[in-house]
Amino acid sequence: MLKSHVRADLTQLLQRYASSPPRPLDLASLLSYGRPVTPTSVLSSVTYALAEIPRRLAMRVRSLESLPFIVGTNPYIANTLNAYRDSFQLLATYPAVTTLEQNKQFAEQLEDLVQRHANDIPTMAKGFLESAKYMSPFQISNFLDGAIRNRIAVRLLAEQHILISHALDSSSLEEVRNVGVVNMQCSPSQMIRMCESYVAELCSATLGASPSIVIDGHPDATFAYVPVHLEYILTEILKNSFRATVEHHKTSQRALPPVRITLSPHFNFFSIRIRDEGGGVSPSNMARIFSYAFTTAKSDAEHDTDGGGGPYAAQQVGGLANISGGDTNLFSEITSKGLQTGMGTIAGLGYGLPMSKLYAAYFGGDLRLMSLEGLGSDVFLKLRCLDEAGDSAI
Repeated sequence: MLKSHVRADLTQLLQRYASSPPRPLDLASLLSYGRPVTPTSVLSSVTYALAEIPRRLAMRVRSLESLPFIVGTNPYIANTLNAYRDSFQLLATYPAVTTLEQNKQFAEQLEDLVQRHANDIPTMAKGFLESAKYMSPFQISNFLDGAIRNRIAVRLLAEQHILISHALDSSSLEEVRNVGVVNMQCSPSQMIRMCESYVAELCSATLGASPSIVIDGHPDATFAYVPVHLEYILTEILKNSFRATVEHHKTSQRALPPVRITLSPHFNFFSIRIRDEGGGVSPSNMARIFSYAFTTAKSDAEHDTDGGGGPYAAQQVGGLANISGGDTNLFSEITSKGLQTGMGTIAGLGYGLPMSKLYAAYFGGDLRLMSLEGLGSDVFLKLRCLDEAGDSAI
């Protein structure tokens, strides 16, 4: 009786929030709370977070509830829905925060909430793998696009407030350089080298070799951006380039050609070109390269007994086999810790490029791939400089 009463109250609360869609994410306002960080700006930030995050969680609950019944009963999908309902109820009924001490307690709860949802995307991906025959690829793609955009917005709002709250008690250079989640002097060159170290280790462990990276253009240039977004995008692109390069040249006696990365700041955007000599993408695959669950990773017919991707089956993106385990995977990408360093995957489920494209487009950027079949691929990444950004209609 009590449970049904609670669910009835939750349904009414969801209906109320769902009838008032979230406002476009105002990046200028989001950044203003950290310029500078003051007790007043922190309390303004918590008011903004408590107003906007529940609206977006309500959207996600309604979206999951609207899935076909048989898909919604999949345990991975059902567990994700219940987690969103619980988080929505927590924030939608949270009392007003009017003091810094109350905000400290709220920020701690918000951190716990962020961590509880760290594996939402790979968990849902597993559910859609098991339910694929009940929805068309187009339906699944539309759903995942909305889910991932919503996730980006929620975690930006949450992480921004958490980091601003922490910054109030700190005056380090790191806090001065960062405005919450945005690093005002983000260095693509440094980020590339960090990602190179991780991907090279992963590629060598998986394929037995890895190419080097050559950076040209403007390697010393910096711009204002969310480092973990760039880190995720670069890592996914480099995994593709490294794998393709090694596999394309595995019978050659010559040294592996390097992956060449050109950096170019231009007005309010920063452009990055990543060029490899990995043989390119066949025309038959180009139309699907940004589709969820599409991968060019070669399967091994002798070992691929369950259709899971041959030698990559045990390493699906972010380690889907680890969903119920304790290891953090690559989909914990928007946390204050940044990209996790556990050995993940060099290829597998095929979520890397479509998710990278969504991250690039989130603030008005773009990601495109051009292929010269038989030679290699060029990825063109264009990112908006966030200190020049105004409203982002997400």
